[in-house]
Amino acid sequence: MKILVLNGPNLNMLGVREPAIYGDRSFAALEAFIRESCRELEVACELFQSNHEGELVTRIQQAYGVFDGIVINPAAYTHTSVAILDALKAVGIPTVEVHLSDISAREPFRQFSYVSLAAVKTIAGRGFDGYRDAVVYLKEHYDPARA
Repeated sequence: MKILVLNGPNLNMLGVREPAIYGDRSFAALEAFIRESCRELEVACELFQSNHEGELVTRIQQAYGVFDGIVINPAAYTHTSVAILDALKAVGIPTVEVHLSDISAREPFRQFSYVSLAAVKTIAGRGFDGYRDAVVYLKEHYDPARA
């Protein structure tokens, strides 16, 4: 199984940006955690982070026919990006949406997710573990080797 892990704007600032909400571990630590989790689960992964909506849309489109699943933390684009929603719907790749914090307990404008309209599952408020949970979910439900 091959999974694309996408991270949106400001996630590269983990450990610096609002540690009371997002924790004090760095983005490099998150990437290492994801790679190790995928290795343990015997899942190939590719990681990509961008602060630019169009780059995330392009990467989603490029995933078509290449990846079996997508894990995405769209960050602020969660609440604003119809373009990311449309790209996910276009490629039809099973997608799990992940958020480090519990967006349902945050400000009202953060409680709606466009991405959730295309995601097969949303995991929020589990910190780094949410990424591992997402990979486990995709492997259990969408691994082509299990078909």
